[in-house]
Amino acid sequence: MLRYLAKRFLLILPTIFVPLIMVFLLLRLAPGDPAGMMLGDQATADQLAALRAELGLDQPLPVQFLLWLKGIFTLDLGNSIFFREPVMEVIPRYAGVTILLTLVALTLAIVIGVVMGVISALNRNNPVDRGVVTSAVLGISLPEFWFALLLIFLFSVTLRWFPVSGWTPPSAGLIAFGASIFLPALALGIRQSALMTRMMRSSMLDVMDEPYITTARAQGLPERKVIGSYAMRTASIPVLTVAGLAAGYMLGGAVAIEIVFALPGLGRMLVEAVARRDYPLVEGGVLTISLVLAVLNLVIDLLYAVLDPRIRYQ
Repeated sequence: MLRYLAKRFLLILPTIFVPLIMVFLLLRLAPGDPAGMMLGDQATADQLAALRAELGLDQPLPVQFLLWLKGIFTLDLGNSIFFREPVMEVIPRYAGVTILLTLVALTLAIVIGVVMGVISALNRNNPVDRGVVTSAVLGISLPEFWFALLLIFLFSVTLRWFPVSGWTPPSAGLIAFGASIFLPALALGIRQSALMTRMMRSSMLDVMDEPYITTARAQGLPERKVIGSYAMRTASIPVLTVAGLAAGYMLGGAVAIEIVFALPGLGRMLVEAVARRDYPLVEGGVLTISLVLAVLNLVIDLLYAVLDPRIRYQ
């Protein structure tokens, strides 16, 4: 296990640095003068020169790259141009919202996908099965932002069960926090839950024909135990693979949901930082997303061994 973890940590490095290097090059090779865009048309030549020196833009590109690498390894990501604060202090204020949103959305997607997939598989080819499959196809087809607007109209404007927008941190109380994050998380996770429903249904249908399921039933085990302890445990492994892909999709796609629900999240912050050409903040945001995604995928890989004892990591 330790050898496997060491290998995975080494593989995490490309996952983190490849998008960071791409962002570094794209930001600096984009047309226009970043210092001029940040300071505006009224800036003097001395002000522009001072800002270029502060950002290191007066140095050759290879020197900028080495200084940028040094900042990452020393955890000195510089100061945000807009906030005038260290990036390491700005990022946590926004990253916590996106991470919580993604985790809640991923949890909802897994629960909905597994439950609906099992129900569909156990009622194969009857009206319940057809209804679940149709709903899953519809869920895959709907864009998240459209579904978010539909949820707001139904549950916030019409029924008044949830707030229309805004963010309440967990420190303000679990009920208030749950009310503010449920609709955004559901909107973000509904498409992935539809994918997991189809995957779970297909996997359950395959598992139910396996000899060990027939043997368990022949031994007189209750059907609930056969389904829950044997069939679902094995059938859930492909769903974990989809969950790993869904985590990355949700982290990247959270920006639309954060804008619709006015959440102060990392995706919304990145969009605004790119518009302001706030280099340090953009690079810090991409680094945070890469780290969170790498950790989530590592956790999901380790869960394979929990669901299937035949899997061993070496």
